[in-house]
Amino acid sequence: MRSEDDTHDANDLDYIDDDFVDNESDDEDGYYDFLDNDESDDRQQQNYIILSEADIQHHQEEDINRVSTILSLPRAAACSLLRHYNWIVSRVTDEWFADEENTRRVVGLLEKKPIEMPNSPELTCGICFEDYPRDRMNSTACGHPFCSVCWRAYIGTSIRDGPGWALSLRCPDPSCGVAVGQDMVNLLATDEDKEKYSRYLLRSYVEDNKKIKWCPGRGCDYAVEFVLGSGSYDVCCNCSYGFCWNCTEEAHRPVDCSTVAKWMLKNSSESANMNWISANSKPCPKCERPIEKDHGCMHMTCTPPCKFEFCWLCLGAWSDHGESTGGFYACNRYEAAKQEGTYDESENRREMAKKSLERYTHYYERWATNESSRQKALVDLHSMQTEKLEKLSDIQSLPALQLKFTTEAWLQIVECRRVLKWTYAYGFYLPEHERAKRQFFEYLQGEAESGLELLHQCAEKELQVYLDEESPSKHFDDFLTKLANLTSVTRNYFENLVRALETGLKDVEAIDQQATCSRASSSKTMDGKGRGSGPSDSMDDTNHWLCDLCTYANLKSSNICQMCQQRRS
Repeated sequence: MRSEDDTHDANDLDYIDDDFVDNESDDEDGYYDFLDNDESDDRQQQNYIILSEADIQHHQEEDINRVSTILSLPRAAACSLLRHYNWIVSRVTDEWFADEENTRRVVGLLEKKPIEMPNSPELTCGICFEDYPRDRMNSTACGHPFCSVCWRAYIGTSIRDGPGWALSLRCPDPSCGVAVGQDMVNLLATDEDKEKYSRYLLRSYVEDNKKIKWCPGRGCDYAVEFVLGSGSYDVCCNCSYGFCWNCTEEAHRPVDCSTVAKWMLKNSSESANMNWISANSKPCPKCERPIEKDHGCMHMTCTPPCKFEFCWLCLGAWSDHGESTGGFYACNRYEAAKQEGTYDESENRREMAKKSLERYTHYYERWATNESSRQKALVDLHSMQTEKLEKLSDIQSLPALQLKFTTEAWLQIVECRRVLKWTYAYGFYLPEHERAKRQFFEYLQGEAESGLELLHQCAEKELQVYLDEESPSKHFDDFLTKLANLTSVTRNYFENLVRALETGLKDVEAIDQQATCSRASSSKTMDGKGRGSGPSDSMDDTNHWLCDLCTYANLKSSNICQMCQQRRS
């Protein structure tokens, strides 16, 4: 039970807090809520509410009754109003009191009292045109009569066509636009169709409501209501799945949603494949089909029907090669061009593609490795909670409550692996020319990673020693102290890392500004001209633009990325 289409009318944004349309966190202090202590859990629970199906139904009924009471309308009419305005009570009342006549017309509510069917013993059905006794005919508030059989078929067909049709039912009369509410469905539809309609209505309350979303976890039927004003979008559902409420991807703090979208697109796109082809193959000089070199000799022969023979290094015809060009093993012509720097454009592009591919592989491998380690840690955490904790308690003759540090350590490991994984996506999109930021980022990342490795090794290998013993160990208390300290230190490392990344490494910018001012002041003192650092000190940002897909620094004169061929946005 989750939405496949989260798009909404742009006008709905007027009724939602501005925090809902920001992709980035507004949390000024950058505090990161880890899941291993009760205080953090309490703070997180203030940001969102987990809703079961019963909770959703209760909230839905409350809103329907509220609108029904305020506007003095039947329940079915209040339900139609709320569904049309995406279950936003304030918007319903605003539209109603601003222009009741227009609101009734748009939603399909009559302006007057319901119209009764003609007072006649027999009436003609407007669908099958058969005459039936009046007690076998039904109509909505408009009074257009249809027989029960046609009503049931009409409602059933609409429900089978999906929620879009079922929840926007109107009178079957082509000239009438009066809404058909849940009361008519419950009166005339089959039991199966009634159940489907109720499910559609329940799903609509979540999928059309901007404050509520389904948990994207596999097989999960919980929904999450987000509390306005929160700086963090991280959510941990009752099914244990963690995700970002803003973009519904897996939890990715401290990386913002736009970076995650670019990273996931790159992982699934063909750009990496194209880079691999560019880096590891060369086009045949005659037919231009890409060829991969899989033998040691430089003598290449294209596949039929081309069969062109050429040199792999310089792409010249093999018939022109002999002892003067280096023969089978090297090409003096190519080596000379390499030393003189007279590569052709395709060779330059190939070298750039190779560097880009190597760089992407570096970050992707570490991103994937940390995700793999996190999944393994989740398995180990479950094993600790279900089996090893009780075993450890028996061996060391200690109550399970005193061994909570072991579980807390594994919770910390799981969360830190997730954070560390996303820092590699952050690093990939950190511009190469911002060297100070990159150095500071890599320092913080290295400190956090080394602390995590120590904690992971302690919880995984050193703890196993005490699980393999048969009697209490006198060193176990020292081990618990060490484990608790490592957990605390690792938490501090990652809090510093998250805080720095969420603020965009502003501390580095402040230091750079101070250094620039200091250099300018010193230069003025020495020669009175106030010269700052010249163009040679750093890359000139005004002459380059960064590709959104591969982050390659292109000359501003080019509108297409020289690395991945992505058009400049």
